[in-house]
Amino acid sequence: MRVTEPPTGRRERKKAQTRQSLADAALELFLDRGYDQVGVKDVADAADVSVTTLFKHFSGKEALVFDQDDDLEAALVAAVRDRVPGTSIPQALREHILLKQTQFAVHATDPRFADFTRMVQETPALRDYAHRMWMRHEAALARAIAEAVGAPEDDISCTALAHFALEARGFILRHAEPHRAADEAFALLERGWAASHPGS
Repeated sequence: MRVTEPPTGRRERKKAQTRQSLADAALELFLDRGYDQVGVKDVADAADVSVTTLFKHFSGKEALVFDQDDDLEAALVAAVRDRVPGTSIPQALREHILLKQTQFAVHATDPRFADFTRMVQETPALRDYAHRMWMRHEAALARAIAEAVGAPEDDISCTALAHFALEARGFILRHAEPHRAADEAFALLERGWAASHPGS
């Protein structure tokens, strides 16, 4: 729920401020009362806007929680394209998925992150929405991987790596030891990837 680049025009700034106010109000209410106990009208009232205005900025209640879909896809693609020389694609994805969690409204360094993650994991509607949203990036990530290794866009191994790397995220975040879970999950991906695409 953060604006990555400040808008330049007055109208755009006002829209961004309204969106940010809604996102902040929603986060505060959800963490304070619980997701299921808060309605969109509660969020609109807290941000001092109408429900109609809320729906101009967000498609629904779940979207108030996850507000960086485009940024997330761009960051996943960049993790592959801009990786440090000598870093394999699975290694780059491991680091990105583990350390640069940009999907959520609360960053991993925020003291509210544990409460936020718990809320998402314990709320079926949010958990399912998060998974669907995350997996929508599979095609873009697979294309970026294929481009990075000079493979055809529909290369099965590139699609498989994208799919399993994205799927691993849920397991990693739910695990009591995320770093160990990431190490073990991506070690498997690394071995398979290295066998089919040495040096990448």
